[in-house]
Amino acid sequence: MTGTVARWRPGEPLVPLRELVGRGGMLAIPTESSYGLAVDPRNARAVAGVFAAKGRSADQPLPIVVAGFDQIEALGARVPPELEATLTTAWPGPLTVLLPYKGVVPAAAGSARLGFRVPGHPVLLELLRAVGHGLTATSANLSGEPPVLDPDGLESLLSGADSVIVDAGVLPGGPPSTIVGWCEGALEVVRSGAFAVEQLTSFSASSVEISVEDAS
Repeated sequence: MTGTVARWRPGEPLVPLRELVGRGGMLAIPTESSYGLAVDPRNARAVAGVFAAKGRSADQPLPIVVAGFDQIEALGARVPPELEATLTTAWPGPLTVLLPYKGVVPAAAGSARLGFRVPGHPVLLELLRAVGHGLTATSANLSGEPPVLDPDGLESLLSGADSVIVDAGVLPGGPPSTIVGWCEGALEVVRSGAFAVEQLTSFSASSVEISVEDAS
């Protein structure tokens, strides 16, 4: 089933998607578990469109997916040298790291830190390389509702918007990414998720602390 929202499928040219993002449009993107809403995190109008589509409070930061460290640096953040080996091993994967940044990034919603990860879905990685910069990756659903796994379920959310569904079929679902924050030379777990914290201790030279913010 397809509806009124345009669809892009793997193997088709990526240029139209890059152009849509460049003009402030919105993509529904596949992640390892469910579909997300992707816009240029630097575009205030596009970011506002994500908050409006989800019915989400505009003071909640949007997570960002990137193709590599260079796309993190382009948004004013920097991976600490002590953390590079850990993230190189953990990524691509469902691990989000909160990092301080400089400048103005609307997707941060005023927060002092931005959440970044390199996703494991091959279609999304290809898209990020083609676009050339990071994209928001908040879940593609109304706030409080279950994640969307079937691209057909995205039609009502995106109807009327300048948008395209990146159709990678029905996704498997599962827990969201694990979120960790870098603070004073240590990693603190903010939310438990699909990435096992035990893996961090096995290949990280940094200490891992369980934060009181842990939402598991």
